[in-house]
Order: sequence, then structure tokens, then C-alpha cells
Amino acid sequence: MSAEAVRAFFRARNMEHRILELDCSIATVALAAAAIGTEECRIAKSLSFRLPSGPILVVAAGDARIDNRAFKEQFGVKPTMLSHDEVEPAIGHGVGGVCPFAVKEGVTVYLDASLRRFETVFPACGSISTAIELTLPELEALSGAAGWINICKNWQDCAV
Repeated sequence: MSAEAVRAFFRARNMEHRILELDCSIATVALAAAAIGTEECRIAKSLSFRLPSGPILVVAAGDARIDNRAFKEQFGVKPTMLSHDEVEPAIGHGVGGVCPFAVKEGVTVYLDASLRRFETVFPACGSISTAIELTLPELEALSGAAGWINICKNWQDCAV
């Protein structure tokens, strides 16, 4: 259902033809990068967290890691990721296919500054075997992002 919702989302924007259909799992950053033929840092991973106000997604570069202190400064609470079993009911996509498109109502999407060093990135499309290449302006517009934040670490040293 999740991949179909994302497909319909892109079909409504005349972009369905850009979805990459892969014949293998791309459920992790490493698998996605290998299957697509790009660097791990260009995979736009969607991380799901629980806030008192509801679930959020943080879309970050594949090589970035959450900085707990920066997260707490940004959101006022320690980062708490959704459990495996909570992700699909809260976000609308299962683990391995989580993306910022066609998410459940009430999910707020943020884009992390770790993505800004790229012209294009590859987020998932609702399943463990689909992705799409998007420019940053496309990602920002299509995700309905609430804004850009800077809550990740360990990505600044990656040469691209």
C-alpha cells in the first residue's frame, strides 16, 4: 500500500516515470548506494522520531548521524526513534521504504543540512526496492518540509 501511495503521489505530479524500480532490496544506505550506483552519502535516509507533538521525519544524508545534543536544542527533547513496529502505523511507510512522500497526516518532515552539499539525492519511494533521484528544490517542495535543520554530525568530512 505504501509504495502505491507514493506512486500515486508522483503520478499526480507527472513524475512517476522517474521512480527507480530495482530488483533487489535497498532497505539500507549501503544496499541503496550499491544498487543505484552512487555514494552512500547521496542516499537521503528518512529517520522517524517521536516528539510530544507527534511523529516527525528527518531526511538526512546517508553518511550523517544524529547529534543528540543538536536534536535536543532543536526540538527540546532527547531523540527517541520510533520502534520498528511503530514506524508504519505512525508514518505510513514500513521500515526500509520510509520516505517523506505520501506520509500520514500529522507527520512533520524536516530536511537536514547534511543534504545541502549535493545537487541531487536519492530518497526511497515507499518500498524496499524503489527510489527516486531529486534535486534539493524538488525534495524540499515534494516533501512539504517544515524547514531545514542542522542536527546531524560526522558528515562534514566526507568529500564529494
